[in-house]
Amino acid sequence: MPMRGLVLDTNVVLDLVVFGDPRVRRIAQAIGSGAAMPVATRDCLEELRRVLEYPRLKIDAAARREAFERFRSQATLLEVPATLEREGLPLCSDADDQKFLDLAWHAKAHSLVTRDKALLGMARAIARLGGFAVVRPEGFDPGPAAPIQFP
Repeated sequence: MPMRGLVLDTNVVLDLVVFGDPRVRRIAQAIGSGAAMPVATRDCLEELRRVLEYPRLKIDAAARREAFERFRSQATLLEVPATLEREGLPLCSDADDQKFLDLAWHAKAHSLVTRDKALLGMARAIARLGGFAVVRPEGFDPGPAAPIQFP
């Protein structure tokens, strides 16, 4: 079955690989069935590694490694060119989140899944460009499968 590219922000990845949050169940099913494939950059993975170290998560070193490796093994690593042609893609008000927009745009992703207000606030503008969907985890719908064609 062909897969759809999927960008997950760091908090959604945590919900998936650390917390098992029921709001990400459809995402987990889509990944598990091959209907969707997470894509990430080195910056995205480094942010995940950093966040997994936060003491408030209260997970030990083995659980951190397992969570990181679980996501890394499911994701396809892409490199977004520094000279990415954004063709009208708006800039995020939170510079730390721009990497997720750029990745979704570059990968021609099906969806960017987030709970971040700055990213969600851009959903309509991105949809008008004919780009990817920006959705909350509970609003994720993999839709009909389509082949991934990475740049």
